[in-house]
Amino acid sequence: MRPHPAAFTEMLRCTLLGRLRNRMALLLAVVFIPLWIAVARLCASDRPVRFSLGSLGTDAVAPASQVSQVVNGLAAVTLVTGFVMFMETFKSGEMDRRLLLAGYPRLPMLLAKVAAVALIASLLALYTTAVLAASVPVRQVGALALGVFGAGLAYGGIGLLLGSLVRGELEGFFLVIMLSLVDTGVQNPVFNVVDLSGLGALPLYGANQLALAAAFTSRAPWPHALLSLGWAAATSALALLVFHLRTRSHCAIDGTAATGVPAPVAAPGPPEAAVRAACRRPR
Repeated sequence: MRPHPAAFTEMLRCTLLGRLRNRMALLLAVVFIPLWIAVARLCASDRPVRFSLGSLGTDAVAPASQVSQVVNGLAAVTLVTGFVMFMETFKSGEMDRRLLLAGYPRLPMLLAKVAAVALIASLLALYTTAVLAASVPVRQVGALALGVFGAGLAYGGIGLLLGSLVRGELEGFFLVIMLSLVDTGVQNPVFNVVDLSGLGALPLYGANQLALAAAFTSRAPWPHALLSLGWAAATSALALLVFHLRTRSHCAIDGTAATGVPAPVAAPGPPEAAVRAACRRPR
């Protein structure tokens, strides 16, 4: 199949414009993240907490309020990116199917959504890292930003998958919330009193280890950033598979109806023109 750079660009532009027009998404990103970090700072004590960093094979000690702020920052990013990408994918499902019927290529459509996940996660990582650095004496700002970016990337991919998979908004919201709460809760050093096995299989493990190490030590487990990338790649691939299975019957139409009567052939035109028109319509 020949590449469709224009189709990819238009779909990416339309996806990002849809997020910019979503006031609730902007409110969550701008207000919820610093608010959730401030709640952790106010509610947690300053008692020292010793926690294990399995990625470095060592222990670290930091005030409970500072540890809670880093963990809550990751939790806020996972919720925002998960919600944003779930809602974008879920609400655009019908339009995406219509675009496929109009001849829009499937692969550029999904790649544009994955690129949108990466862009949104990078912006949230910069914003969240700036908020944390202003409140916590971070030892390695760059590594912390990479950890936050990994958290957003992993849950952005999960939101993309859920938006392609579930049938209702309530189910998607519930799954994003519960997965984020469980993921961050069992890995929060302030709450955990025992070492749990199997944490490495959770989506946030690599990002959590990298962020905590960057904030409170002079070393960083850089390879653990690949765990978040692996989660994002796996969920994006599954979303592509689900989308392919649910739309393959549409793409099988080759101009001949099931009755054997040739269907009228529409005039050729660039598929990105349909996206350009769809972006101008209010959702």
